[in-house]
Amino acid sequence: MMRFLHIIAIAALVASAGYAYSIKYDTIYYAEQVAKLKSRIQREKDAIAVLRAEWQHLNRSDRLQVLAERHLDLQPLSINQIVRMSDIPTRQPKIDEIGRKLEALGLGPTPQGDRVGEARTPSSTATP
Repeated sequence: MMRFLHIIAIAALVASAGYAYSIKYDTIYYAEQVAKLKSRIQREKDAIAVLRAEWQHLNRSDRLQVLAERHLDLQPLSINQIVRMSDIPTRQPKIDEIGRKLEALGLGPTPQGDRVGEARTPSSTATP
């Protein structure tokens, strides 16, 4: 009986050692993956920094001025283009042309009133 217990204890010890080594190697593998991801993130951050620097270089005002003069036919602002706010006509109220036409056809809202969001068809607007 004692020999059997020793064999079971040795087997449990070997199994636990195997499990500990597998955990160790999994940990090392995941640590390497984390290091690779960190280096990849740093490369992406560096690429973003380069792109931002290029964008700043391309958006320089002197460069844009030269390109605008070369490619756009811009003219100076004339005095006729400046108006006062009182000279601008007032905005006309919005008119629901489709609603007006539906009402003219007799397909307007029901006398009970429409509920918001309720779909209706011409047959559902007729009152019994």
